[in-house]
Amino acid sequence: MAQWGFGIIGCGDVSVRHVEAIGQIEDAKLVAVSSRTESRARAVAEQEGCDWVTDYRELLRREDIDIVCVTTSSGSHASVGFDVLNAGKHLIVEKPMAMNARDARRMADTARERGVVLSSIAQRRFEANNQLIKRVLDEGALGRLLLAEMTLPFYRSQAYYDSAEWRGTIAEDGGALMNQGIHGLDLLLWFAGDARTVFGKTATLTHRMEAEDLGLAILQFESGAYGTVMASTSVQPGYPATITLYGEQGTIKLEGSSIVRWSVPGWEKPNWAQEQSYGGVTDPKNIVAEFHQSQFLDVIAAIETGTEPLSSGEDGWRAVRLVETIYESARRRAEIAIGEHQEEVRAE
Repeated sequence: MAQWGFGIIGCGDVSVRHVEAIGQIEDAKLVAVSSRTESRARAVAEQEGCDWVTDYRELLRREDIDIVCVTTSSGSHASVGFDVLNAGKHLIVEKPMAMNARDARRMADTARERGVVLSSIAQRRFEANNQLIKRVLDEGALGRLLLAEMTLPFYRSQAYYDSAEWRGTIAEDGGALMNQGIHGLDLLLWFAGDARTVFGKTATLTHRMEAEDLGLAILQFESGAYGTVMASTSVQPGYPATITLYGEQGTIKLEGSSIVRWSVPGWEKPNWAQEQSYGGVTDPKNIVAEFHQSQFLDVIAAIETGTEPLSSGEDGWRAVRLVETIYESARRRAEIAIGEHQEEVRAE
């Protein structure tokens, strides 16, 4: 069996989960890490017994690296990601895949043109409860979906946003929707399908920052079902995100990683306790690496079989496109169609 060589670009807090995930895969090896901060790169390399560089382009030139994880600040995901793809490396990129839908679309197209796998981090898809919910929906056990609700009542302190100049900026970080809420939005799209129209509102209520700390939206999905979204980093003391799915024949409510409501005809409620796998409510570092590992294994399987990973570049683009459309709807104070803003941008 092949030994898969990994490289990591970016040695901040989120990279820890990637390092742990790679270390848990028998046929994977962390070959090298890169950070603009020499002390960070050296510290990770000494801990993991790998090489380090301060210029990630040196890492991309290595023939012993097959897969590159980009864990830099959000605003650089697209620019660094393009360099990875154009170097012919498979790419795993942290969320959000890009800060706008145009860049995300270009990344997905570039991966296809270069014949490499692109996967946007959406590790929650790999949780057992979420896999089961997806199966229930795909088999039609809830009947026609009527309404899908997503809430993310998180808390972040002002000190969190003050900890780096890019935090809370629209171009480099995004707010509660693009940064924290995008995992829930990805699940919402995975469960309910693509959205058709959006009416959004955003506000900055409790923090000194450029982006929103409260985002709201009413959606209509391509299926005809409706959706509601609430994402905030102002809720004290912070609570797990929820997704509630109302069908003609039943209801499922997910709170954090636990199923708390289950009314599915012919299906027994699962008893998997996953409370410990959910984190990030008040501390973004408080997450486990288990599902990053699952996603990395899925990427390896996609490379070996020539198939799409469970969380593809297309999926990463759809999530970013939805957030961007909510922002645009809030700016216009009007309901708009998904893709309408992107068509206008392409026409300019």
